[in-house]
Amino acid sequence: MLGALWLTNLVFHVALIRHDAPMARHSLIVGIDIVLLLVTVVGGRIVPAFTAAALRQQGVEGALKSRAALTAVSVAAMAGVIASDIFWADSGTAGLIAGFAALVQFMRLLQWRSLRTWRQPIVWILHLAYLWLPVGLGLKSAALLGGYSFAAFWLHALTIGALTTMITGVMTRAALGHTGRALVVHPIIIAAYFLLTAGALLRVFGLALLGLSYPLVITWAAIFWTASFALFVGVYTPILWGPRADGKPG
Repeated sequence: MLGALWLTNLVFHVALIRHDAPMARHSLIVGIDIVLLLVTVVGGRIVPAFTAAALRQQGVEGALKSRAALTAVSVAAMAGVIASDIFWADSGTAGLIAGFAALVQFMRLLQWRSLRTWRQPIVWILHLAYLWLPVGLGLKSAALLGGYSFAAFWLHALTIGALTTMITGVMTRAALGHTGRALVVHPIIIAAYFLLTAGALLRVFGLALLGLSYPLVITWAAIFWTASFALFVGVYTPILWGPRADGKPG
């Protein structure tokens, strides 16, 4: 994975030297695709595992099913998305593959009982992040196959929505667990989750569906994004800077 990302970075810089804007753009998109494949693999392990643990705390046993065949198809579909953006970028073929990947990813998410996690923000944020994956891929398919205006900002659904939300969800959880704290996020972090989600929704749908002007969309999406991470820094700086809560070294 690191080697593949290094190659996309190399192609990006070659494109800059050659003043080839399309090549630079597509190298970035392929790099994003590779990270989305990581979300599919790693997220496909941690989301159901953390959800099952949360449901057991609620007295619900055997609530989740993760079918191996669907997992394999999901990973293969995302590999297909990478290939389509390398060889058939912005084509109908890429749109069809993205649409198929969106369907498979949504079916995979349906296995994980997302609605049962609403009482535990540290869990539902991971489900929300994974939901952005089929949403973003579906919008990509709609944009490439039909040129629909509401789907024009599909890339932001995959980056702000899927990638950033998943990274934020994992950071807020891992920082607690690795410092000996209970896996319960601060109410301020719940607000940060909502701000990040609001920024993603506004950036993706603000122009076409809400009728907002482009400068307004950019400005408020940036404000929500910045506020979300400012809250994260405010809450987690003392957690990561100070000693473990359980007194253990580290």
